[in-house]
Amino acid sequence: MKEIDQYQTGTLIIGAGPGGYVAAIRAAQLGQKVTIVEKENLGGVCLNVGCIPSKALITASHHYHNTKHLDVFGVKVSDVEVDYTKVQAFKDGVVKKLTSGIGTLLKGNKVEIVKGQAEFTDTHKVTIKSSEGEKIYSFENAIIATGSRPVELPTMKFSSRILDSTGVLNLNELPKSMIAVGGGVIGVELVGALANFGVKVTILEGQKDILGGMDKHLTSIVSKGLKKKGVDILTNVNVEAAKDQEDHVEVEVVIDGEKQTVKADYLLVSVGRKPNTNALGLENIGIALSERGLIEINEQCQTTLSHIYAIGDIVPGPQLAHKASYEGKVAAEAISGHPAVIDYKCMPAVVFSEPEIAVVGHDANSAKEKGIEAEVARFPFAVNGRAIALNETEGFVQLVTRKDNGVVIGGQIIGANASDMISELALAIESSLTAEDLALTVHPHPTLGEIVMEAAELATGNPIHLVK
Repeated sequence: MKEIDQYQTGTLIIGAGPGGYVAAIRAAQLGQKVTIVEKENLGGVCLNVGCIPSKALITASHHYHNTKHLDVFGVKVSDVEVDYTKVQAFKDGVVKKLTSGIGTLLKGNKVEIVKGQAEFTDTHKVTIKSSEGEKIYSFENAIIATGSRPVELPTMKFSSRILDSTGVLNLNELPKSMIAVGGGVIGVELVGALANFGVKVTILEGQKDILGGMDKHLTSIVSKGLKKKGVDILTNVNVEAAKDQEDHVEVEVVIDGEKQTVKADYLLVSVGRKPNTNALGLENIGIALSERGLIEINEQCQTTLSHIYAIGDIVPGPQLAHKASYEGKVAAEAISGHPAVIDYKCMPAVVFSEPEIAVVGHDANSAKEKGIEAEVARFPFAVNGRAIALNETEGFVQLVTRKDNGVVIGGQIIGANASDMISELALAIESSLTAEDLALTVHPHPTLGEIVMEAAELATGNPIHLVK
């Protein structure tokens, strides 16, 4: 029997997604000997089959849809067509550029990259299995960053036509019709892109609204935009089962107590994600999981074993790439003895819908739940010069401030470039700035960023471009 090769490292990181690879680079910068293990591709779900490829597809769909509606600007274009093979090539090119860049960064920081599936055999050792065989790595510290995967429902098993988000992103051609079970962030983003390309889409949502948990003022604008593009949004729907009929999909639903069958070329099942903690051998080292399969951590990302850390989608909190990256830096610094701790004073989140939604900190409801007396100032895109020139007048900037001192504790933006604009509000919250601080900050004109300043002026009671 062939003897298994054995190696030793300082910090072993399992998973090379936005949490793992960032942790690896930061750990290496701090002088640690780092090995990162990845069973699939560098960049994880986010860069390969999630955040990045979906945004590339969304961007391509925007260009197609906007080109067909340039007449408002006096530009006439005829015979606009989609070459979906080239769309996919563009998307794949974006992914390849970024994932190869990660490889370069890891090697440039002298991080050892190992391909394979890691499993803990004891508290300081893992076995890594790959097509090339097995290796055993001993480590001083470990960071688990294995991410998550789509939830598969027993009544809607994935197939050639019943797809998860990865399957939809990798379709070789545009379907004529699509059903989406689940109107959450991933579903809404992909549905918007497909609708832009002219696909007839139906959303089946079990709750009373899409994007559940978000401010109704935000989600209603997105719903209106989707319906304008021809998307059917059915809410309070009980989806019972789906059948792959080879050339189409049939979904059995109950709407208002009545059983119906909805048909389409393909079905997207987007009902959440589950943590990848099941194949790590955590039971071998005594790390317990919650009912949802999550690993509990302390403020330095340590598990119940102080030398083993966990970050990203496998720990409590929102499943966001930038949260994972942030936690990865904290874990890497904690291992080096730095007093780094996670501080979720504010964690921005974005929906790349049309228009975009970006939120950070408290909204009016969450402030009330925390017993904070807050005030809300909402300033519309419709009176902003840049928004009007862009013909992007839907939406608003909403500022949430403490009633007693005007300190910014939250912000919600819906409108063009909301994803870029939210960072100013995140910085304001992190720095405990007041609405007056934002109002006194000179913003260049004409820009969408001025809407933040205008919302702040409204919060202080001195709006210039809005009659009180």
